[in-house]
Amino acid sequence: MGWIATIIIGGIAGWLASMVMNRNASMGIFWNIVVGVIGGVIGGFLGAQTGLIGEGGWLTYLIWATIGAVVLLAIVNLVQRGRVR
Repeated sequence: MGWIATIIIGGIAGWLASMVMNRNASMGIFWNIVVGVIGGVIGGFLGAQTGLIGEGGWLTYLIWATIGAVVLLAIVNLVQRGRVR
């Protein structure tokens, strides 16, 4: 997948994950893209480990990137639990 597609899908996945994790008010478009791209790496790893990732096109990448971004935001929430947001 190209860099432009990665940024677009990462931005959408980061936005969806921030909506699911109720962090949308504290994140801007830049952080949505960063979380989505890192979430795509995490989701790709999880999909490869479970054997569920395949040739599904951009929708499969979006779903796995969103799952990875939710996992990433859950870890961030655990780390920031003692801090005021």
